[in-house]
Amino acid sequence: MSLNRSEKEAVVSEVTGLAAKAQTLVMAEYRGITVADMTKLRNEARSKGVQLSVLKNTLARRAVAGSAFEIVGDQMTGPLIYGFSVDATAAAKVVADFAKTNDKLVIRGGAYGGKALDVNAVKALASIPSKEVLLAQLCGLLMSPISRTAVVLGALAAKRGGPAEEAAPATEAAAA
Repeated sequence: MSLNRSEKEAVVSEVTGLAAKAQTLVMAEYRGITVADMTKLRNEARSKGVQLSVLKNTLARRAVAGSAFEIVGDQMTGPLIYGFSVDATAAAKVVADFAKTNDKLVIRGGAYGGKALDVNAVKALASIPSKEVLLAQLCGLLMSPISRTAVVLGALAAKRGGPAEEAAPATEAAAA
């Protein structure tokens, strides 16, 4: 189905808006994927905050012109699905995870931070833990020395029969 000029302009402006907000663009070839599988991919992407679009490559090139994703304009050939995400790793994770279970989806490349990504770089980006996991790991690292110190001090107090054991009866007497 062919689009008229106003419809093409609307598509280009919509994708330009996506590109302006996004940090990451991932491109994958979808040749041979069934409609059911494509629907699963779109639902997964939607739940992760990734906008997937099947676009004419000329419209995609026009839409990313002047943005950080312009550097991959020459790679926009063939039947491609474009994944834009505000989260730096979300688009790469969705596409890479789906490509593991469906060999017909072939990752072609992408862009992040104004740099072009090849297939291996997209997979490496997909392997980075989410923001929540990284924050939890950081908290664990910050808590580790403090908790270790508390355990050592508690063990020393118990070994000496010192303040830890004497503090408990004093608190009970004060409560009574």
